[in-house]
Amino acid sequence: MRPQFAPSLMCMDFLNIREDMEILNRHADLYHVDIMDGHYCKNITLSPDMVKVFKSVAKKPIDVHLMTTDPLDWIERVANAGADYISPHAETINANAYRVLNEIENLGCKKGVVLNPATPLSMAEQYLKRIDLLTIMTIDVGFAGQPFIEEMLEKVRLAKRLKEENGYHYQIQIDGSCNQKTYKKLFDAGAEIFIVGYSGLFRLEETLEKSWGRMEEIFRQETGCPEI
Repeated sequence: MRPQFAPSLMCMDFLNIREDMEILNRHADLYHVDIMDGHYCKNITLSPDMVKVFKSVAKKPIDVHLMTTDPLDWIERVANAGADYISPHAETINANAYRVLNEIENLGCKKGVVLNPATPLSMAEQYLKRIDLLTIMTIDVGFAGQPFIEEMLEKVRLAKRLKEENGYHYQIQIDGSCNQKTYKKLFDAGAEIFIVGYSGLFRLEETLEKSWGRMEEIFRQETGCPEI
């Protein structure tokens, strides 16, 4: 499967949203939007209103990553704002996972789940067959620019093995420090979608168009993958 790239929109230049989104629309496979409530993790980033802004110009699907204490407070709002995927954290839906997944599906969105570095894949094992997108955090939640956690490579390998052995249809997405230092490790382990932020995309060159070209060049060089 061709590797896919999901720009993290919290890292973009908000003074040039329309111009940058027009560039990303030509290249990206989907968009990653972080919503933090200031409680689940000690930061506040984007919002349902920003999802609506992005949706007005986006030509690719939007994955909303809910770093929120109670996802059910947010699911309908982000769905109405234009989310295509909704991805809450496994830790936050342990008591009502099936109700949450049903709510996402009933609102016409694809179902995702996110695992923190210290959260084992087994926490989501009972509903892996139901989800469309499995996001594995390779840094702790809350802030961009943290160092890559090497131990997560085994979790990626396990997710790939379970997918193949059971015929699951989820895509394996990586969130955290996807860049020149980690592309080959993650690609070899089974990663399929790479969320790119400051180090992977937005600060590589003086323009976003050039940065995207540089990112693809780096990925090919590091992984030997000719098709991007």
